[in-house]
Amino acid sequence: MAKIIIPTPLRKYTHNQAETSVEGKTISEILERLVTTFPDLKKNIFEETGNLRAYINIFVGDENIRDLKKERTELKGDSVVSLVPAIAGGSEGCCGSKKEEVDFSPEEMRRYSRHFSIPEFNIEGQKKLKAAKVLVVGAGGLGCPALLYLSAAGVGTLGIVDHDVVDESNLQRQILFDVTDVGQFKVDIAKKKILALNPHVQVKTFKTKLTSQNALGIIKDFDIVVDGTDNFPTRYLVNDACVFLNKPNVYGSVFRFEGQVAVFNYTDKNGTLGPNYRCLYSAPPPAGLVPNCAEGGILGILPGIIGSLQVNEVIKIITGIGEPLSGRLVIFDALTFKTRVLKVTKDENNPLNGKNPTITKLIDYEQFCGVQTQPSQKEDQIKEVTVQELKSKIDKKEPFQLIDVREQFEYDIVNLSGELVPLSQVENNPDLLSSRIEKDKPVIIHCKMGGRSAKAVELVQQKYGYKNLYSLRGGIIAYANEIDPLLSTY
Repeated sequence: MAKIIIPTPLRKYTHNQAETSVEGKTISEILERLVTTFPDLKKNIFEETGNLRAYINIFVGDENIRDLKKERTELKGDSVVSLVPAIAGGSEGCCGSKKEEVDFSPEEMRRYSRHFSIPEFNIEGQKKLKAAKVLVVGAGGLGCPALLYLSAAGVGTLGIVDHDVVDESNLQRQILFDVTDVGQFKVDIAKKKILALNPHVQVKTFKTKLTSQNALGIIKDFDIVVDGTDNFPTRYLVNDACVFLNKPNVYGSVFRFEGQVAVFNYTDKNGTLGPNYRCLYSAPPPAGLVPNCAEGGILGILPGIIGSLQVNEVIKIITGIGEPLSGRLVIFDALTFKTRVLKVTKDENNPLNGKNPTITKLIDYEQFCGVQTQPSQKEDQIKEVTVQELKSKIDKKEPFQLIDVREQFEYDIVNLSGELVPLSQVENNPDLLSSRIEKDKPVIIHCKMGGRSAKAVELVQQKYGYKNLYSLRGGIIAYANEIDPLLSTY
């Protein structure tokens, strides 16, 4: 009987089971039995054609079935099968000019003395760090610990790309910031804190969103990119730009209690180029399957762990010591403290650098990842109300029904006195929501920021044909920000 490891994003379709045992001789057989047991899982693993979805990788042990016999891969009685969905460089080192003279001041000699004492590292390794230029994309949960440890380690030039400002909800995990920084641009505060920690490094800030128009111009001047992004469009953009510019991409991602780390597009000391992100995930998951931190939540310590592991990979690449995680994906579960290391191989069908490349320049990544800048016809059918319109209905005492599709713990933090029907339950049983809907008045459904409520409206609207459903645009957070600032936010 094979054991199947269920990743965090898919556990809501398996009644929160993290693993299950299934009888079967091949991958095809156990998947068929798996989706028979958990029918809601089927649409997230298989396309309508019956093929496996591109954003799902399946491993037997540490081997991707793509490198074995795919769905025909045979299993042993004790085989461990992992479902791994996408979750929003050589010996001399890769960085700095070999002719560049690097000297240390007496203060730096004292600062880095613990590095000098490591035989494999010593002063030559520290020189490579000082000559290196590392770009961190995103000064959030992953970027904050990465920037702190990179600067403390003595990486000579750090770049930071982020267009956002500090929010109170960031302080639970983004350790560069404190309450006095709320409302200020992250890159400005990050630079100030980094230089306070290590005045011997240079910090270049880019107070902008990374886009297809500016990515190549920003990344080209750096040796390594640290991917600290929290959304799929930027993640694919970072990967593709690194491939086109031949830059190593140190990847990290986090979701609730689970994190991933890998090194992509790395050329080893033998001149062999490793896989990139598209070798693992050729296509992103459907919009909404994997929420961002704001919607899905994140254990505060997890980005610190994963961000630190990313820095470890950066240091190995720069100094040429150890074995970078090229061709390997580390998956860390903070709840069980289990770590899995899975093999990642180059995909000959990779659209960037496979046998027949189809992507030769940076593309529209919002469109590629299904993030619509204009409402599609399907989305247009999901009617919305603004928080101002909701407030007007309340003030005028107009008849309407308010339904909250967040979780109980969120409702306990703050609520608008709506009826609680969590989306996590509705997805498995739409009747739970349908049975509560009053058909003779407008029904406004809300969540934290609008994503879950839109999904709830779409789900029951398509199944039951309701015409009186509305999603609250921006959710309860928008209501607190724009209507009632005394409401708690989270």
